Parts: sequence; C-alpha cells; structure tokens
Amino acid sequence: MRRRLKTIGALRVALLAAVLTLGLGARARAADLKVLVVSARGQPVSDAVVLVRRPGGGEAGPIHFPWPMVVEQRDMQFRPFVLIVPVGSEVSFPNHDPFKHHVYSFSPAKTFELKLYGHDDTRRVRFDRLGVVSLGCNIHDDMSGFIRVVDTPYAAKTDVHGEALIHGVPAGPAKLAVWHPYLRDGHDLVRDVTASAGGSTFTVTVDLKPAPMRHGNY
Repeated sequence: MRRRLKTIGALRVALLAAVLTLGLGARARAADLKVLVVSARGQPVSDAVVLVRRPGGGEAGPIHFPWPMVVEQRDMQFRPFVLIVPVGSEVSFPNHDPFKHHVYSFSPAKTFELKLYGHDDTRRVRFDRLGVVSLGCNIHDDMSGFIRVVDTPYAAKTDVHGEALIHGVPAGPAKLAVWHPYLRDGHDLVRDVTASAGGSTFTVTVDLKPAPMRHGNY
C-alpha cells in the first residue's frame, strides 16, 4: 500500500512539473509586439487601432483590457476619441459637461440612441457585434468619436508618438491589422507578420483623409 501511494505521489509530482514546464514554455514563447503607425509623409499617427490575430481564430476565454470601458462627454468632445472594447462589453457614457447631450450611432455594428441627459448623468450600451461604431451628438454636430469592437485580446491604440505596444503575443505567424477613423478606403490595412519570441517591431504606413484640426494633423 505504501509503495502504491508513493507511486501515485510521484506521478502527481511529475504531472505537475510537466504542466508547469508547458506553462513556462508558453510564456517564454510570448513577447511584446510594437507597432509604429505613420502617415504617407512619415508623421506619427495617433488613435490608430492595432490588432493581432493568430491562425485558427479567436482566443478561448473572456477578453479583458486594462483601460476603462468608458466614453466621456467632456468639453464638447468624446473622450477617448477612439475606444477599443471586446465584443459583448458594456460601455458607460457619462456626461461631464454642464449642458445636455444626445448620443447616437447609425453604424451597422451598433445602432442606438441615448436621448437628452445632463451633467453627471450616465447611460450604458452593450456592444455585441464586431466592427466600427461611429458616435455623434444630436445637439452638437462637431462631436465625433469611435468604438472598435474586437474579438482578439491582442489589441492596442497608438499614442501621440504613433506607437502601440501589445503584450504577450505568442511567437509565430499572425495577421497584423491597422485601422484609423480617417483611413482613405475605410478598411483595415492587413499584413502577414511573424512574431518573434524575443519581441517584434513593425512600421505601418497608412493613407489618411484630411482630419478636423482639433483631432490633429496626420
């Protein structure tokens, strides 16, 4: 009996060691992927959405991003101008302006209307379809914003330097997609890449339409 128990114990230890080794190996093969998005003139492009998709489709399990699922109305603008959310997410729309807003979207990915609501009031919307959702205000025509609904955990938005950093991308072949609200043809710019276990850096040049001055020059 004792010998049998020792054998079972040894097998459990060996199995646990194998699982830990596989886990550590998977983490060792995952690294950061850095993408620099620039305009045709070589200027950095902010607010570009960068997505990485691996062969075989979406990842198992729920997707979580570190940023809040919130689009504020502040100073007569949507903040952030571009928000990335996982499919199925509920997004809050708080109004921090001293006047009312009427938020809406006619986008195929999500059509909704948040009728007039005032200062420090909040409305919520669930985004259950993939795609781009264009936001507007029925009271203030110059307000615009965008929500990109995604099905991959490997997503990020470029900063003022045009850089996006995606953590933990598994090494190997992948599809790299870049989208921006002012892309001239409106579609994702997609390229085949290979992510390195030691980290990878890619530069993507995009062709943009003229943007309103308050959203910057590209």
